[in-house]
Amino acid sequence: MNNELEHQFVTELENNQNIVHKVCTLYTNDRDSHNDLFQEITIQLWKAYPKFRGESKFSTWMYRVALNTAITLYRKSKRRVQTQDYESVIFKIKADEYDVTQEEQLKLMYKAVKQLGDIDKALVFLYLEDKDYREISETLGITEVNARVKMNRIKTKLRTILNP
Repeated sequence: MNNELEHQFVTELENNQNIVHKVCTLYTNDRDSHNDLFQEITIQLWKAYPKFRGESKFSTWMYRVALNTAITLYRKSKRRVQTQDYESVIFKIKADEYDVTQEEQLKLMYKAVKQLGDIDKALVFLYLEDKDYREISETLGITEVNARVKMNRIKTKLRTILNP
């Protein structure tokens, strides 16, 4: 890779690294696993960057590579990869931002989302990141209609989990 391309990659990665951290948090349960997955995603982004044609936003492409890498590793793993325990990050949230009811509802939602399959979890993640169905479909490599149908089914599934 030439220096200009390398500089572009590093700049884009630095500007969008929170995407990778969010994906790592979604698919890991401890700091070491998070760091390992972050490194693996960065390597895959680096390898794929020369093929990035700019047909979509860099962040959309980054979500796709990051989620595909995480899901591939998740599926290769003999044991189920644990997602981050909500309790371990609650201290990072200012106490005055949430009342107890809202905090309990968030805990229940995280617990319910953890029960979903890998692709469904990725779809919910992108939906909660306020991505529109066009961007979700591009990121996950499915049609917009399929993304909408899947999201409606996931919502129903989450309602069932949350209101047995």
